[in-house]
Amino acid sequence: MRQITISANDGGQRLDKFLQKFMPALPQALMYRYLREKRVRINGEHCKSGERRLCRGDVLTLYIRDEFFRAPSAADAFAHKKARVCVIYEDENLLIAEKPAGQLCHAGDGDGAENADTLIDHIKAYLHERGEYDPAAEQSFVPALCNRIDRNTAGLVLAAKNAEALRQMNLVIREKEGLEKFYLCAVHGAAAPCCGTLRDYLRKDAQQKRVFLSKMPQKGAKLALTQYCTLAKNETLSLLLVRLITGRTHQIRAQFANAGMPLLGDGKYAVNKADRALGYKSQALYAACLRFSLPPEHFFGYLSGRLFFAPPAHIWFLREFPDFPSNEADFLKNVKKSKKVLDTLFFLC
Repeated sequence: MRQITISANDGGQRLDKFLQKFMPALPQALMYRYLREKRVRINGEHCKSGERRLCRGDVLTLYIRDEFFRAPSAADAFAHKKARVCVIYEDENLLIAEKPAGQLCHAGDGDGAENADTLIDHIKAYLHERGEYDPAAEQSFVPALCNRIDRNTAGLVLAAKNAEALRQMNLVIREKEGLEKFYLCAVHGAAAPCCGTLRDYLRKDAQQKRVFLSKMPQKGAKLALTQYCTLAKNETLSLLLVRLITGRTHQIRAQFANAGMPLLGDGKYAVNKADRALGYKSQALYAACLRFSLPPEHFFGYLSGRLFFAPPAHIWFLREFPDFPSNEADFLKNVKKSKKVLDTLFFLC
């Protein structure tokens, strides 16, 4: 028999979800059997339903064999990993990290990636090194990413440091209000008009691991809206600031390729043989900027109006546009000016 007191990070979730995290070795069918057999009590009362929501301070009494309890070890979990993560911003609730191209966000995001060197692993190691995360002290919560980007796309990713932050940020992202994401990309050709909106219907093909576009609605296709503004041009390429109105798989890559402006280095939606010869082995796409616009009373209201940008020196394809300002102050000034154009387009969309 064991007794557990529900912490702030554990409160708010369903009993069955908590038990699955707290006792990963316990088969799901056996867990529900134990619930029916009254082997789980909350504050001294039998609980037959796994749907009951836990509250901070609840005391769980578990009449379950010791073999199903696994004591996590902080040393075992992170001794093998030295944290390598570029932190753009962090506070007690949130961390904004820069993911390099080629790195997975999570294990399992790519073929044969179960033991990959992932972004979330390095974030957990970073928090553990700083004394902000101790798996031995947590019963079910693990620091988690709130958004993700493709393996070969670089840029900013949000991570929650506690359960309430994770719930609140997931809600912001799900409702698509209060957080804007801006990308930089280099495309072949020149956009006409220089600023505009791409509107297509996107259908995902899981077997081919790519998407297909059409101008008219089709069965299984979802609307894809992308706004862009040209920042700079050279003889063959254009540098674009992009805002996603919808968030579909491969949306930016597929839509610009369909518009006759494939991304530099993209081998899935374009032929990148010549680009590879120039050293571009993956798409020139960077999740470069995040902007919060939340009411003051919101959990993350203190971030409202904040603009977070990746260091321009890290955006490797900017070297193709030597006339574009390279110092950070002038670079951000130009980007913010173009963002105002996107704001106008947003209301016309």
